[in-house]
Amino acid sequence: MAGRLLIVPLLALLLLAPACSDGAADADSVETPTLGACRLLAPEDVAASANSADTVDCAADHTAQTFAVGPLPSELARAAYDDPDIGAFAYQTCSTTFMKFLGADESLALRTLLSWAWFRPSQEAWDNGARWYRCDLVGGTDDATAFVLLPETAEGLMSSGVPGDEWMACVNGEAVPGAVRIPCSEEHTWRAVTTIKVGADKDPYPGDRVVEVTSRDFCDASVRGWMSYPLH
Repeated sequence: MAGRLLIVPLLALLLLAPACSDGAADADSVETPTLGACRLLAPEDVAASANSADTVDCAADHTAQTFAVGPLPSELARAAYDDPDIGAFAYQTCSTTFMKFLGADESLALRTLLSWAWFRPSQEAWDNGARWYRCDLVGGTDDATAFVLLPETAEGLMSSGVPGDEWMACVNGEAVPGAVRIPCSEEHTWRAVTTIKVGADKDPYPGDRVVEVTSRDFCDASVRGWMSYPLH
């Protein structure tokens, strides 16, 4: 999940009808995986390039839901198994579809406790001609030690614009890079309340000082507004 957009999260100190398949090992299959299928995945599963976990009934406990599948574009048909262009395609496809599936804007998508992982066929299936991708929504971020259970379907979970605290990311303790994110429904001291883009997607990095000043000013106004504090 590399290639993050140049976005700075703002933190407020608070002190404060899914589908099911037959459970076939789709990583070894040439056929495209089932859209909407649910699985009980763990963080170590999403670190792998391929996944053959059995599907489960979406009404039962699950931590992952497939929200996008499809064939790789034709220009990647002859690509090597680990070609970085495949990862770039999957990142763009999954990240965009992830927001649409949840009904989230970019700010919500960056502040949620939910994230996504993508999988390709196994090496054996690839050698047999499989050329597909699978995007799974999972109940946790990169630093999660365990995933939370998902609702029967996560589709439209954030379409109201005001998702439940159990789906939003907070920190209990010092909010430093690498701090473990927890659901905001749990006791916490820091919460991301909005985000800022300090440049367009293809813009060069503006420099640390510009990012610092722009973010500081925006954070000050945004956090005060979120907490209903006077701006002056």
